[in-house]
Amino acid sequence: MDLGLGGRGYLLTGASRGLGFATARALVDDGARVLVSSRSADAVDAAVASLGGAPAASGVPADLGDADAAGRLVAEAGDRLGQIDGVLISVGGPAPGSVLRATEDDWRAGVENVLLGPLRLVRELVPHLGEGAVIAFVLSISVRQPIGHLAISNGLRPGLAMTAKALADELGPRGIRVLGLLPGTIATDRIAEIEAASGDPAGARARTEAGIPLRRVGRPEEFGRIAAFALSPAASYLTGTMIAVDGGMSRAL
Repeated sequence: MDLGLGGRGYLLTGASRGLGFATARALVDDGARVLVSSRSADAVDAAVASLGGAPAASGVPADLGDADAAGRLVAEAGDRLGQIDGVLISVGGPAPGSVLRATEDDWRAGVENVLLGPLRLVRELVPHLGEGAVIAFVLSISVRQPIGHLAISNGLRPGLAMTAKALADELGPRGIRVLGLLPGTIATDRIAEIEAASGDPAGARARTEAGIPLRRVGRPEEFGRIAAFALSPAASYLTGTMIAVDGGMSRAL
């Protein structure tokens, strides 16, 4: 199936590695142009080189937790991509911890990074989007069920998901789609770090896989292909929905 991505331009945040990079890879492989960003300039440069460089890929370092980052990102996207056909908004996960042990500072930092940073980017971006454009948020399966020891994510991700749902209502009459992607356990660097922090990475992986119907963690490219489809014109009637990419882990419908 032709996804219709040829020549289209996409902005991706948090895309120097992991799920964002996997999505950029899938988009570029299907003919799209991408502007990737993340906090680290070195990581951005490495990602752009891996994607083949210009004209298919370019990059800019940016931290959505910085109040000025959204405006700079949108300006760069306009300059480098011309027309912005879509955005994949991904931010780093908030600090781990239980509800009672997470500090107020951790919660405030989570609100800034998980909620306010993405919303600032959306506000800056929307005036530049035309009919057929799409906004996709990388969220978490914690939108549907809590994940142990990730209380802040459990609290904030569902709020951003409902915000995305409301945004789909607001932007739908303009032909702009809005949706969320809910990754389960995908084999990214962050998952490896969480497993290592447990003190028994192999045991942690085995316990995780036992709770997944497919009995394995996902591969980044599996997420990337689904995200690329959701961002493409082939998914033109898909909006206001949350797409679980979790191997069946979620028990919710």
